[in-house]
Amino acid sequence: MAANDRAAVAETVERLVEEVGSWDGVTVDEHRFGGTEWRVGPREIGHVHAWGMLDIAYLRALRDALIEEGETGVHHLLDQSGWTTFYIEAPADYDHARWLVRLSYLYHVNGLKETPAGAEEFAGVEVESELDELDPSDGVRAAFERRRPGQTGTPE
Repeated sequence: MAANDRAAVAETVERLVEEVGSWDGVTVDEHRFGGTEWRVGPREIGHVHAWGMLDIAYLRALRDALIEEGETGVHHLLDQSGWTTFYIEAPADYDHARWLVRLSYLYHVNGLKETPAGAEEFAGVEVESELDELDPSDGVRAAFERRRPGQTGTPE
């Protein structure tokens, strides 16, 4: 990768760090393996390295649906976990990287909203309408909602 390509990726990563850090309830810190991590409450939703490696945490079923549909890849080390790895290789990858992190954010916020503290902290986050805006496939939406594809309603 040429130096100007590396600089463009680093700028794209920095833009993503700033964007995700501006979301309600997100804290930004150094990641223990280098790079920058984002947390929502006690949960790490993902982290990114300056060279463009983006690791994102999902429920295993959601991770599987995203990989099956080619939205992201298996985690570079933890291939049996809910983690995924997406490589930001150019500024054009920004929108998809943001989509992937936002999906993780919404998933984790949705769970935290079931607690009294989370319900108050994330009252302004309309998970369902934001999920509609992301427009995931039926399979990804089903995994997000913890139901089988084709099943309507919420799980019991």
